[in-house]
Amino acid sequence: MEMAQILAVVIFAVMFLLIVTEKIERHWVSLGCGLLMLVVVFGFCMHSPAAVWNTLGLQSFASVDLWYQASEGAETASGINWSTILFIAGMMLMVEGMGRAGFFRWLCLQLARLVKYKTIPLFLAFMVMSSVLSMFIDSITVILFLAAATVELSRILRFNPVPMIIAEIFCANLGGAATMCGDPPNIIIGTSLGYSFADFVANTGLIVAVGLVLVIVYFFLCFRKELQSGPAQGGAISYPNPKDAIENKRDFAISSAIFAVAVVLLVTHAQTGLTVAAIGVFIGLVTLVAAGKDALALLKKVDYKTLLFFIGLFIVVGGLEQTGILEIIANFIADISGDNAMLMVAIVLWVSAIASAFVDNIPFAATMIPVIRSLSAAQGVDLAVLAWALSIGTDIGGSATPIGASANVVGISVAAKEGHLIGWGKYCKYAAPATVLVVLLAMVMIYVRYF
Repeated sequence: MEMAQILAVVIFAVMFLLIVTEKIERHWVSLGCGLLMLVVVFGFCMHSPAAVWNTLGLQSFASVDLWYQASEGAETASGINWSTILFIAGMMLMVEGMGRAGFFRWLCLQLARLVKYKTIPLFLAFMVMSSVLSMFIDSITVILFLAAATVELSRILRFNPVPMIIAEIFCANLGGAATMCGDPPNIIIGTSLGYSFADFVANTGLIVAVGLVLVIVYFFLCFRKELQSGPAQGGAISYPNPKDAIENKRDFAISSAIFAVAVVLLVTHAQTGLTVAAIGVFIGLVTLVAAGKDALALLKKVDYKTLLFFIGLFIVVGGLEQTGILEIIANFIADISGDNAMLMVAIVLWVSAIASAFVDNIPFAATMIPVIRSLSAAQGVDLAVLAWALSIGTDIGGSATPIGASANVVGISVAAKEGHLIGWGKYCKYAAPATVLVVLLAMVMIYVRYF
């Protein structure tokens, strides 16, 4: 077993290193390392077909629990979390449909018109919209459209879009922490530990609401001088009409309705008994049916590389769990914190935040879930409190650096394409202190509420 443990750790370390260096596309990295885990660790070292079968988790498709009233914690304790994969795939289809219909550009321009195209109200409004949209839609998509709209408006209103894009990126990551479907780490935490959309809103959502107020004040104080330069005087300014963003009114109405249905299903899934896997599949199918002849084009647009990355990642983390490595890590944290539950929460929160600033928060969250489960069982600490600490740490910590979360990379690349370069120095100067402030606030709120 010792050789299996050593090899599992080596495979995991190599995967993380290759993901961080970005020399090879991350889906090939995770799938390759996943295959090594199945063949070398489970096959040659452990001689355990059961470990392979449990990690692949294909039996979960035949289980009612995957689709209805899931006791998901039992089903997805190890290996591939198919609930997460199916849900994200369905949401990807919905978001592609909304993008094609012009929903996001229309929303940005509509909001700009509501604040009468004034720079500082626009800055504040876009931060709030970034957070709110990211509660329901993948933050990468939110930033993709929001950053593009910001650059477009910056040309008209003659302001520097960089401060606004940095603030939008941070708020997208912050908003994603508020709900179960906002950020991939939360989807993994929720499906693995059996928490509902309402559970996240009532716990991480409250921290995010207070954190958003703090962050808006912080970024306003940081950037108010840079944003005060309004449009140049003289000459009529032609503002874009939000209606021009809607190329097809029928498609726009349908995509808006599908989004509304998705939100309702997610908010009520604890009451209806529908799992996020069932909701994802349903929303994806409805989007394809509504797209008609464009369904194939939508299917081609799905980010299959991300889905394959998740599958490989879950296999590698499953290998760490099957070989007992995650239990060793949990015992180490338990030894450091002793019987002090508050110290344990602080360790989970800050280690998650610091790690997620430099490495992808998705594999980190997937790795930590079995760890906090073991900690809770061994030390008697409430699993939910550890889960909220992990969620906030991974989601917010990713905001600190340009590579901490996918939304950061996307936002910075959109700005760069338009000639607005955001370097490490500029980004970290504003985002890193904001991250520390929100994580400190989260720690205080967790202590006050749960201890």
